[in-house]
Amino acid sequence: MNRLRALLDAALGDRQADRVVPPAGHTVWLTVLTAAAMAFLAVFALALSLATGRLADRWADSLAQAATIRVSAPPEQADAQVAAVAAILAATPGVADARPLEETEQAALLEPWLGPDLPLDTLPLPRLIEVTGTEDLDVEGLRQRLAAEVPGATYDDHTRWRAPLVQAADRLRTLGLLALSLIAGTLAAMVTLAAQAALAANRPVIRVLRLVGARDAYVARAFTRRYTLRAAAGAALGTVLGGIATAFLPEASAAGGFLTGLGFTGAAWLLLPLVPLFAGLVAFLATRRAALSALARFE
Repeated sequence: MNRLRALLDAALGDRQADRVVPPAGHTVWLTVLTAAAMAFLAVFALALSLATGRLADRWADSLAQAATIRVSAPPEQADAQVAAVAAILAATPGVADARPLEETEQAALLEPWLGPDLPLDTLPLPRLIEVTGTEDLDVEGLRQRLAAEVPGATYDDHTRWRAPLVQAADRLRTLGLLALSLIAGTLAAMVTLAAQAALAANRPVIRVLRLVGARDAYVARAFTRRYTLRAAAGAALGTVLGGIATAFLPEASAAGGFLTGLGFTGAAWLLLPLVPLFAGLVAFLATRRAALSALARFE
């Protein structure tokens, strides 16, 4: 414990040097509130990035395994063609499961688009067969066999509509990471401005310290310690509030994959303590650079 405190004092300056910086003022509160707001936003950006990553992986797995065979045939030939397709699928390596959809299931698929009172018996709807494949499934070979033996059957692996969704989820994940970078940059800018304002306000004190032999590194560590600790404390508060807010978000469900499941799950909660640590690191680097740069300009 003493060794850790010694390392912190070496990096941030000791508590005696901390007295150089005024203990209160608008710059201190500006740093705390800015860090809290940025951490709160960072929690949501991180949650969005993780959630869209899970969504993209889930859709990619479904894209690789699920498919549908559409059988378009006259009513009197539909049952025979469905049976022919079932026989082909039973003899095809790599087909894990295949089953025809019932009329009630097809009605449920069409209900969001055409309403609940759809007269299926008066519409020439194709028969659908749900297919679950493995990595060993030869899709192109299956398509050719269906075209040769059952001309009314069409194999659809859902690539046309699921691939853009996976791409959109990947881009949302990238945007979440970009948002984290912008949040870090904004925090660094605000802490830099606050440190520069405090340095300018304490110019007479700094001149006195120089007269009694204090080096610029000593003064810089004093400002670095104060604003690093304030930024870390504010970020911790914002992280706690953000974690509580995400805990009340709806859990993931099959009906609302995009609008639900945006919170943290499992080990992802362990990422939250990293937010104030990262904020403190950003504040440390920004304040030290600003302090050394400002002190070099002072007479």
